[in-house]
Amino acid sequence: MHIGSLELDNPIILAPMAGITDLPYRLIMKSFGAGLVFTEMISANGLYFNGSTTRELLKTVPAEAPLGVQLFGDQPQRVAEAIKVVEETAQLIDINLGCPVKKVVRSGAGSALMRDPVRIAQLLRAARQATDKPLTIKMRSGWDSENTNYLEIGHIAEQEGVNAVTIHPRTRVQMFGGKADWQHIKDLKQRLSIPVIGSGDIFTAGDVKAIFETSGCDAIMIARGGYGNPWLIRQAIETVFDQPLSSPSPEERFWVAQRHLKLSLEVFGPTKTLGLMRKHLCWYTRGINNAAAFRLKINQSQSIGQMFMLLEEFFINAGR
Repeated sequence: MHIGSLELDNPIILAPMAGITDLPYRLIMKSFGAGLVFTEMISANGLYFNGSTTRELLKTVPAEAPLGVQLFGDQPQRVAEAIKVVEETAQLIDINLGCPVKKVVRSGAGSALMRDPVRIAQLLRAARQATDKPLTIKMRSGWDSENTNYLEIGHIAEQEGVNAVTIHPRTRVQMFGGKADWQHIKDLKQRLSIPVIGSGDIFTAGDVKAIFETSGCDAIMIARGGYGNPWLIRQAIETVFDQPLSSPSPEERFWVAQRHLKLSLEVFGPTKTLGLMRKHLCWYTRGINNAAAFRLKINQSQSIGQMFMLLEEFFINAGR
């Protein structure tokens, strides 16, 4: 799998997700074999104005390479300046054209850009001129069902020198409701000569097999399906290479959840970790007996020590 000059070990990619794909999360997913991992979505305006909080999102270590950095913004020159800031960190740069969140859309960025193909062309031209690194976009099918212009936007991206296109085949109006239309991925793949990466509704190894077979995409991007489930990355790779599927034991689930908690503590310290890791630990225990009781306790935990204790207690009981 090649994206421009970047060669990936496999076509399984971790999606950029705000509030989720921080350094500890990426390291966990990388340890399960992800061919490419992404930072959280980063504001081009934040980098342009030298925001320290924004720059913290660029924290990385060599073990997670190759690393993709996703930027969002609607001002071509500011996006170009932001690219210059992240070039040393990133092995690949992605421009977000798909985020449906109101705050981002109101700023004119994310999926709001799907309503303005001319602005997209200007944005991508400036981005391409700013860097020789592999450049990609991530988009939705369109703004709403009456305006599904993903084929037009994909063509613009290719014409402006973008090296690959990721599509989440829902409209902005759908948000995360309804069903992702993988036919849109297939249509885009048939139209473009650059790689097409498919996303949306990938929660099981069966979904991995189905999306490749249905769409003919070159790679897939795993997002919500990976919450508390890095094993989906491993199973996706096993599916691609026709290997037997492995399943995690309770012991492995405990070890990985504990490692994630330790990594977060090392990177962010106890106060921030206490807030960040509640959701992740709830996801790691999903589907296991007494998970609801664990969620209640972990969301009321007041210290990192208590988090470790509750986690160990839960998985000891789960293994009985």
